[in-house]
Amino acid sequence: MRLTLQLLISHGRVARKMGLGPESRINMLRNLLTGLVRHERIETTAARADEVRFYAEKLVDYAKKGDTDEKAMKMASFWLTEKDLVPKLFKVLAPRFEPHSNGYTRMARIPNKENLDKAKMAVLEYKGNPFPPLYPVKKKNELALVNQLLKGYREERAKA
Repeated sequence: MRLTLQLLISHGRVARKMGLGPESRINMLRNLLTGLVRHERIETTAARADEVRFYAEKLVDYAKKGDTDEKAMKMASFWLTEKDLVPKLFKVLAPRFEPHSNGYTRMARIPNKENLDKAKMAVLEYKGNPFPPLYPVKKKNELALVNQLLKGYREERAKA
């Protein structure tokens, strides 16, 4: 009874506990976010990637306001530990995502490496980066039986 009750009550904890404390967690998130802006694709544990994804999206939202916005500059200077990445954020990433309202990142789970621990690994990347895609592009095969049947069904529905 006691164990079940503790699982249901959150006690105000909404963030994952990573590192040695709140300051360690923020520093780890800042370093991951800096690496993501620099390389536009990072490989880390799934929990860390899921946690930093929210901050990566918010950073782009602030960057879309422009480098003249005071709050956007404060956010960029706080979250990016390398200050040479601030112009990249405002001049490369923000224009790339200008037509989009959300969904700037993509996360893909990858298999664990044999010699490491059993932590689930993931790749976090900004969409539209210059790297090859993580997933192979699906080809549409028009000659497949299922596609031929669907095509005939659609033509019959259009006639009716």
